[in-house]
Amino acid sequence: MAGKGLLLTGAPGTGKTALALAISQELGPKVPFCPMMGSEVYSSEVKKTEILKENFRRAIGLRIKETKEVWEGEVTEITPEETENQYGGYGKTISHVILGLKTAKGTKQLRLAPSIYESLQKEKVMVGDVIYIEANSGAVKRVGRSDVYATEFDLEAEEYVPLPKGEVHKKKEVVQDITLHDLDLANAKPQGGHDIMSMVGQMMKQKKTEITDKLRQEINKVVNKYIEQGIAELVPGVLFIDEVHMLDIECFTYLNQALESTLAPIVILATNRGHAEIRGTETISPHGIPLDFLDRLLIIRTLPYTQSEIAHILSIRAKIEGLNVDDESLIYLSEVGARSSLRYAVQLLTPASILARVNKRDIIIKTDVEESESLFLDAKASAKLLSSDADKYIQ
Repeated sequence: MAGKGLLLTGAPGTGKTALALAISQELGPKVPFCPMMGSEVYSSEVKKTEILKENFRRAIGLRIKETKEVWEGEVTEITPEETENQYGGYGKTISHVILGLKTAKGTKQLRLAPSIYESLQKEKVMVGDVIYIEANSGAVKRVGRSDVYATEFDLEAEEYVPLPKGEVHKKKEVVQDITLHDLDLANAKPQGGHDIMSMVGQMMKQKKTEITDKLRQEINKVVNKYIEQGIAELVPGVLFIDEVHMLDIECFTYLNQALESTLAPIVILATNRGHAEIRGTETISPHGIPLDFLDRLLIIRTLPYTQSEIAHILSIRAKIEGLNVDDESLIYLSEVGARSSLRYAVQLLTPASILARVNKRDIIIKTDVEESESLFLDAKASAKLLSSDADKYIQ
């Protein structure tokens, strides 16, 4: 499905955005889901196509699997060994550190460089912590406190982990989930000097800057190389653009080209327009979308809810909000929803519950809903009132 497009069309309040959110929940946290509004592309600082490119890259994930050689275990000893300062003076320097690690299979004592001792201090490693050290880079990662010490305090904001299994020295597979946009940002950060003027300049320059196409192409080459070697796996996510009729002809031209790319997510679009003008042109087109772009999309029509569906949705909403609604008022609310809109019926629940509380009742009855309806107008009733009393309003 990657590189394919879906268009959700239907009247307002027929569940287009709700469908997209349900898709994001089904995909789970490991698959990128990037929602945006059509009007978000208009900025005085960044080009429209640049914002679309960024969101496209946010919706493409990369799962990097690396097998690393590590030393892992519970810390049993941290002993820094000091020596005389080789440059003279009275101070002493740390020549090396003795680190004891224990796993379920055995223990090991390591003699480590002073730089790793600094990393241990930064991670605030103590005896009893479970850590791992990467053999090739010397990077230290504190996993948590050993569960042997779980009863040490009655209350503590500490994560307890079991004692690692296997040997102290082992090979471990590390999986990392990132998006292509994360890679773009990591490689686009300006590497300024460490003098005070450079730092002030970077602090002052808070404006959003564009990532060049050349940089993106270089990152794509590296990503493709990783995929070929089996180090990384591409995870196409979902880009959801709501109110797509707000995009102009430039954006649609870019989307046409972007969907043909080998690195493209699933694009879901939503609109509530019928025949509308394409922004940036005087052409009238279905849904305000150019015909050549419409031809690329699978179009899904969303229909208005039936009265029984509205009643079911209202009962779920009432349960979530902790409201007690009797059957008669639920049927009446569903009739109101069918007559006006589901959103209006849902919004009447709160004032109806306040009226029930004022009258010292725990349950919402039909009179509460009727009173709420008389106090608050829906869109259709408001439009009717405006047309009948047009002479009373300033034109």
